[in-house]
Amino acid sequence: MLPFADPPCQKATAAVRIYMRPKQSELYPTLMVVYRPMLKLTKKADYGLMAMKHLAEHAPKGACSAKDVAEAYGIPQEALAKILQRLAKAGLLKSQHGINGGYTLARDPGQISAFEVIQAIDGPLFITSCVTVRGECGQVDRCTVREPLRKVNESIEQVLKRIKISQMKEEPETIEIRKAAELVTIV
Repeated sequence: MLPFADPPCQKATAAVRIYMRPKQSELYPTLMVVYRPMLKLTKKADYGLMAMKHLAEHAPKGACSAKDVAEAYGIPQEALAKILQRLAKAGLLKSQHGINGGYTLARDPGQISAFEVIQAIDGPLFITSCVTVRGECGQVDRCTVREPLRKVNESIEQVLKRIKISQMKEEPETIEIRKAAELVTIV
């Protein structure tokens, strides 16, 4: 049973909404759970991580072309080619021209973090505009959450830095659930 803040008024908490729909001249509540992604990687970052994982897994076979990687995952080839170029420019990939050309990892996959890949594709990671280098915000004088948000941003960055390309593999269906306090600690 889902907890309600005020049962007689049918107000739901958090991500639960109640919709009323007419049925036989009465109103019956219909529960609908709404999931909204709070933080979401861009499609480009997703594609970049997929490509890096693919290149790590296929490293013994040599270079892979953008076409090979795109076909393996159903990614638009033109988009992936631009992403791979960005990763090469950032020094995460080596580009080889010629008959046996394509892309290879520039470093060991155990030394390349998810953070580096995301940053090479999307630039700096900020969960809110006030955490940027310039910190532009019209509420800066009255804001009471700037420092906690900066700490959350820093925690997310640290987690992404710990995840290496070599660790990004499909695992069996075991899900470890940790408390939010273990993931992000605000002091």
